[in-house]
Amino acid sequence: MDLAHKLLFTALLIFAATIDGTQAAAMVSGAVFCDQCKDGQRSLFDYPLSGMKVTITCADGTGQVTMSREETTNVFGNYVMRFDGTPDLSNCNAQVSGSGEGSNDCGATAGPSQKLRLMFRMFGMEIYGVDSLLSEPSQPMPFCPRSSNPVPAPIITPTRPPPPTFRLPPLPPLPPMPPLPFSEASACSHQYWTMPEYKCYWRVLNPETKVSLIFGPLAARRYGSDMTLWESLQGRGDPYKTLLREATTALLNSYNTLQFPYNSIGVVTRTNWALMGSTRGVLITALRFIRANSGSGRVTCKLTPCK
Repeated sequence: MDLAHKLLFTALLIFAATIDGTQAAAMVSGAVFCDQCKDGQRSLFDYPLSGMKVTITCADGTGQVTMSREETTNVFGNYVMRFDGTPDLSNCNAQVSGSGEGSNDCGATAGPSQKLRLMFRMFGMEIYGVDSLLSEPSQPMPFCPRSSNPVPAPIITPTRPPPPTFRLPPLPPLPPMPPLPFSEASACSHQYWTMPEYKCYWRVLNPETKVSLIFGPLAARRYGSDMTLWESLQGRGDPYKTLLREATTALLNSYNTLQFPYNSIGVVTRTNWALMGSTRGVLITALRFIRANSGSGRVTCKLTPCK
């Protein structure tokens, strides 16, 4: 980023800071995954769980519980909790405490609790992160790899000499692999996503899907339960409408290319953080999404008209 861009971005942050007064609060966010292989860690076989209950419990030096809060994960397996004021969360832990609609057969056993970690502190605002929480099925899935410590097979002494070995000819070289889908960097503004000729790129999301289903109860309280993703792309003239428009755009971009700066869970998480804060935070988050959706001056929109 050159000096002019740095000065412009700094000026925007200073301007945003004057919109609303500082409001002390602490926010905690994380995600719950199904540990399909019951190996106690995140792997490529795991997927996020919606409808899971997560409880944050804080204790004093003697182990006495001083505070407890429960929240349910959204459609992306993500949860966000807000604590007003400046509570001491240094001795708090988060753990899966119950299953819901999205757990399917993966709510048999809750994984270990995770300690809250302070990620950010500024203007009286504290943001805590939690390592991924796990919920396990009753048995590992059949496609999971075998244990890393299998029971050794019994050693059988051969009674006859082994057969002769043969050297096979070398295999021909493999053809070059095609490029990964969505691997090309692309960033498209909200105007592109409202054009009929690009509607086939709504691969994962449906234009008629409700905003409240994707972004959670905080968005439902702010924008209502009937607004669709398509309608959210029309928002303008208000910081909160601008935030939702750019968040929806960023979500579509994240599903269209692997090189977008934010993944889908990151878009939903940052939107909820902004909705729990002040107008200043809403504007700052919207500006960051606008910058990402415009390609930061380096990446263009790679959508081509649908056939």
